[in-house]
Amino acid sequence: MSATSKSPRHNDGMATRRSVLGDAHVDRAEAAKSEFDAPFQEMITEGAWGTVWSRPNWTKRERSIVTIALLAALGHDDEVAMHVRATANTGASEDDIREALMHVAIYAGVPAANHAFKIAKQTLKEMAAEKAA
Repeated sequence: MSATSKSPRHNDGMATRRSVLGDAHVDRAEAAKSEFDAPFQEMITEGAWGTVWSRPNWTKRERSIVTIALLAALGHDDEVAMHVRATANTGASEDDIREALMHVAIYAGVPAANHAFKIAKQTLKEMAAEKAA
């Protein structure tokens, strides 16, 4: 199905998803999509990206900070790394990431924040190396 035959929410979601995660990430995810997970991919494109991330009330920076804190609090390590990487596109800074994880320590526990700090440090180090290359 072409992009023009998708719903407006899907199209908005895909545009937002690409602006946050980057074309390369979304292209890899789309290429890996199968018949089995296509309905799930459609749901997150429309629900997460086309509805929540596309709302006008918060900036992408604010959504990025909240998302990192929530993912860290819930222990979703791969998603933490992905959203730390996305800060290159959302405008959230290293200071923002640190402050979000400080909140995680108090409200969700030191072990969750400690592990998320480890993930964020490694991801930021990789991002700096990629930028320098």
